[in-house]
Amino acid sequence: MASNTSTSGMEGQLRSPSQKVENKHEEKVQDPDREKHEPKADMGSKTWADLAGEMKIFLWNPEERTCLGRTAKSWGLILLFYFIFYTCLAGMFAFCLYVMLLTLSPYTPRFRDRVSPPGVMIRPYLNGFTIAFNVSQPSTWQPYVDSMHHFLAAYDDKVQEEKNIECVPGQYFIQGGSDSEEKKACQFKRSLLQNCSGIQDPTFGYSKGQPCILLKMNRIIGYRPGAGVPVSVECKVQKGNESHLRSVDFYPGNGTFDLMYYPYYGKFTHVNYTSPLVAMHFTDVQRNYLVPIQCSLNGKGIINDLNSDRFLGRIIFTLSIGK
Repeated sequence: MASNTSTSGMEGQLRSPSQKVENKHEEKVQDPDREKHEPKADMGSKTWADLAGEMKIFLWNPEERTCLGRTAKSWGLILLFYFIFYTCLAGMFAFCLYVMLLTLSPYTPRFRDRVSPPGVMIRPYLNGFTIAFNVSQPSTWQPYVDSMHHFLAAYDDKVQEEKNIECVPGQYFIQGGSDSEEKKACQFKRSLLQNCSGIQDPTFGYSKGQPCILLKMNRIIGYRPGAGVPVSVECKVQKGNESHLRSVDFYPGNGTFDLMYYPYYGKFTHVNYTSPLVAMHFTDVQRNYLVPIQCSLNGKGIINDLNSDRFLGRIIFTLSIGK
């Protein structure tokens, strides 16, 4: 029995290394991801100090004398390349722009075949297209009066006589010469507006509840409105009771834009040009009502019924006159 015991003990000692290898193999089989997890643990072992050191070396490596991974020579070459590249790019752009500008004239547009008929605008224009005031409260209408005087300063009779010339009414004022030659402008005196000139009545009728409103056409180079017939202006209630607008007087004459103020040659050559005006004197408007008014141009080639553009050949504004 003792011999058997010793024999079995020796066999156990002899088998124990192989059994250990087998046990390790079994552990690997049982946990195959263990080896994968071990490198991750090693990679995550870097401290913030290590990362800061690596960043410092990346920014400036004193051994290799590199900045951000490049030597001074490498940085110089790449900066020189981009400098030459963008210089050539800017030069090409400037050359193309210069060639394009050579084809354009500063005095007249190159293409004018799609210029639409003129739009119109009114004065005074303070807070939108609603003119509201109370006759008994001067503070409500004085801003409109001040705006009118400021706008008409360029139309003073003395200023017009000094800068512009008298022209023949009823015909276009065609001027020859080169495009760069300065053009003369016809006189449009403030006194032509009569009761709406601000000369006889400095308040333009606002103190009496009979306001004056000025209408002007937008400037279009070379445009000849009306095809030989002066363009006229008419006003009516845009929507509502037509009896709310009982009387309107027009100045000058019967509310027309005389042909002698056209064509317009542009701001570079037509330096002293002042746009002609039509004054609308609303002498009898229903008080204490919002009265929407539409004033339209009438003439050959004029478009005033386009719903998508309320300023093309017409303008809509609201009058509200209180007591």
